[in-house]
Amino acid sequence: MAERFDAVVVGAGPAGSMAALQLARAGVSVCLLERGPFPGSKNLYGGVVYARVLDGLLPGWAEEAPLERFVTRRVTMVLTATQSLAVDFRSSAWGEAPYNGATALRPEFDSWLAAQAEAAGAVLVCSTTATGLVRDGAGAVAGVVTDRPGGEIEAGVVVACDGVNAFLAKQAGLAGATDSSHYTLGVKQVLRLPEGEIEQRFGLGPGEGADYEILGGTGEVPGGGFLYTNRDTVSVGLVLSLDGLSRAEARPEELLAELTAHPAIAPLVAGGEVVEYGAHLIPEAGLEMMPRLAGDGILVAGDAAGMCLAAGIWLEGVNFAMASGAAAGEAAAEALAAGDTTERGLRGYEARLSSSFVLADHRRLRRAPALVLSERVQRRYPEMVCNLVEEMFTVRNPAPKPGLLRLARQAARRSGVGLGDLVRDGWRAWRTFG
Repeated sequence: MAERFDAVVVGAGPAGSMAALQLARAGVSVCLLERGPFPGSKNLYGGVVYARVLDGLLPGWAEEAPLERFVTRRVTMVLTATQSLAVDFRSSAWGEAPYNGATALRPEFDSWLAAQAEAAGAVLVCSTTATGLVRDGAGAVAGVVTDRPGGEIEAGVVVACDGVNAFLAKQAGLAGATDSSHYTLGVKQVLRLPEGEIEQRFGLGPGEGADYEILGGTGEVPGGGFLYTNRDTVSVGLVLSLDGLSRAEARPEELLAELTAHPAIAPLVAGGEVVEYGAHLIPEAGLEMMPRLAGDGILVAGDAAGMCLAAGIWLEGVNFAMASGAAAGEAAAEALAAGDTTERGLRGYEARLSSSFVLADHRRLRRAPALVLSERVQRRYPEMVCNLVEEMFTVRNPAPKPGLLRLARQAARRSGVGLGDLVRDGWRAWRTFG
């Protein structure tokens, strides 16, 4: 006999746990399904959590959550094979409440979020995969089928937070076929280093963290790199275009080895013991790949809805997942209370997202992924900028110093960038970020 809940949330990541939390707080009986043995066990993540969204949902999160370091240093780095240029920004204010961002490891962070949902009354069921949808006589979603014997779970609403593959959204007809150009592959190493050594190498105080975002360093493959400091480990990795990997016939682990051997990165990770290695897909296309967010009896949130902001300047995902999950939980509870869980009855979900940063940011920055992954931004501009700076600071006595305009023209010409390219890309950047 099928189990019955008012709602079932599939996936105990940040989106799913926030949905379950809000449903439970509304007095709704909710089952939170997780395919791994515990929340976060299937996630590969070592990045920055921007958790302002938790201020109203879980006050005191900064003191209670299992965070690694509060980020007080943000470095934006441009690499060529032999050069590097970095803009290094620090703010002591980021190390004090209200904190801007913190590094976290997903197994610990996800488990903590799920525990908050459980404390509110959600029923967490792990080691269970949702393999399909249950439909009622009218064709509306009415629950999920699981891989347990007799494992149907009936529910008035399903909140699909099942990750980047969006299996349930596709089965519900809300998402189309997978387009490989919409995804990147994240590949990461976690290296163990003594806590004090990390602070010395990165110029940090106790509890302070650094966030490096890297343009270039990916060879022939469009993408970028990252480096984050945890308490006693460093996460270093790449985000690589799937189509670019295929065209270049490149192996991601070899590209990662090249990044960690780069003269700008090698001293920061030297001697680190590899304690974790893995890869995962990232939804990269933003609004272009976002499915319909609601159907009869179903809502889609987090990575399953393509809610990851990959805009070059901003690389965020967990905050969008938590905010969309919370909005889905609130809208589902509202629809259940009204006795209308049709797509029309669940329309409060998209309305909530539209009035928040979630859809506002995705709509405003909808052009960013194509710009950031373009060939000139990925390869020619890093070379042009690094060559310009190298020439600026190369002393060529007894020859007189050339003018900066001349140097800029030379650097652009050497990198294959024309004036028309600069004008067009400058206009695109203004339209995207202005």
